[in-house]
Amino acid sequence: MVVDDSAIARGIVTRTLAIEPGINVVASAANGLMALKAMKAHPIDVVVLDIEMPGLDGMETLPRLLELDPDLKVIMASSLSRRNADISLRAISLGACDYVPKPSSGLGGAEEFRRELVQKVLAHAAMRKRSVRTARVEPVREAVQKPALLKREAKSFEKPSVIAIGSSTGGPQALAKVLANLDPSIEQPIVITQHMPATFTALLAEHMTRYAGREAAEARDGEPLMPRRIYVAPGGKHLLLEPRAGGAIVRLDDGPPENSCKPAVDPMLRSLAPIYKSRVLTVILTGMGVDGLKGCREVVREGGIVLAQDQASSVVWGMPGAVAQAGLCRDILPLAEIRSAIGKIARGEAI
Repeated sequence: MVVDDSAIARGIVTRTLAIEPGINVVASAANGLMALKAMKAHPIDVVVLDIEMPGLDGMETLPRLLELDPDLKVIMASSLSRRNADISLRAISLGACDYVPKPSSGLGGAEEFRRELVQKVLAHAAMRKRSVRTARVEPVREAVQKPALLKREAKSFEKPSVIAIGSSTGGPQALAKVLANLDPSIEQPIVITQHMPATFTALLAEHMTRYAGREAAEARDGEPLMPRRIYVAPGGKHLLLEPRAGGAIVRLDDGPPENSCKPAVDPMLRSLAPIYKSRVLTVILTGMGVDGLKGCREVVREGGIVLAQDQASSVVWGMPGAVAQAGLCRDILPLAEIRSAIGKIARGEAI
């Protein structure tokens, strides 16, 4: 279902999705009240929900949609203004699964918007279907998986000096779970590349400061990497590290996109690996594509550790799946276990 008070925007989004194989737009609505009525009349997997609407706006409509169907996938559609970017991230904390930024030049002819919209609708629809299947077979799944987890062997390693995280589609929710109330014993600086536009990355860092319980900010060119700080790659720039006596400093690079992304995970990891060698812990979370694969090869070549999110808990298993299938991972973990694993490795404990 497409929900937008603009008839033009609603029409463009509807046509974009309707021509895509595997997507059936069963309803469109001009406001929140119409959307709630349509929810009761149609089986709906994914809702593309505008933020600014008269009457019942997107943020008021979101919890009511999820009350009708807690497993519904709601993608917030917003302009690239700071206010709407902030609202989109707050919506994710309240149950929305993702966001898609509307281009400031308007929807017409915005191929990047169309591509991202289609990819996210398909990805989250698939995630919903996996969730339904998992729920139906959960008793059997638990019986099979728990013994396997107990047999996981503890492995030795060198305590890391830096933690690097890469993520894309589904990343904001995954990051919130991994970094929530971060263990005070984790003193290593954390560098993060999340595929996001510039306005969103600054606000992502602000939200991260609140839920992680330590300072997070967009990385600034020339600043030193400090303990207990979180550095987020700013949208439109690659986050690199450059060696300095006793550590490293941030360099923001305006080079071309890699893996169609800017910021990209690969440049960040390539710059970290030769500086910290075996003292790098890399975590690859949910995301589309293979960004991070080449960088993880460099990390592992230098003796560092790579963890990847497992397929069942990933919105898209592209990025973590690529490093997992390449045999680069120390472990492949459900999202719920990654936070604990990071804490253990950061303290020098075996997992």
